[in-house]
Amino acid sequence: MSFPHAIPRPLVRLNQWTILLSVITTWVTGIIWILAISLLANLLGVFFNYNPIIRFGRLFLKKAPSTYIPEDAQQQKFNASIASFCLAGGLLGYLLNWQVVGHIFTVMVAIASSIAIAGFCVGCFLHFQLKQWQYRRSLKKSF
Repeated sequence: MSFPHAIPRPLVRLNQWTILLSVITTWVTGIIWILAISLLANLLGVFFNYNPIIRFGRLFLKKAPSTYIPEDAQQQKFNASIASFCLAGGLLGYLLNWQVVGHIFTVMVAIASSIAIAGFCVGCFLHFQLKQWQYRRSLKKSF
């Protein structure tokens, strides 16, 4: 399966909302396995380039995917990696009855997804900084 270069913004927002709502629902109901939905979807996206939430959302796009504002697929994969790490940390914390650890990780991913929905992507900022650091490091090695 070829990896797309861009993902339509509404599908990225759908994934962000799914992450946020799964965390909130877990907090409200205490059913920690709800986190596994977002975790599994994002892990599938990271490792197999197949996020079922985004695939399902494609069915509901009203226009051609290319007409929406594009989000870089590589960037979204990086963001999904961070979200997966936080969701896994939260799920593991709750499973081990380490409530503080579970809360720390789920609060981090909830805040990040909320901020992303509002328009600023923390993961994008981190990815940019990482790329800048790698570039500066490569310049030093070339001399």
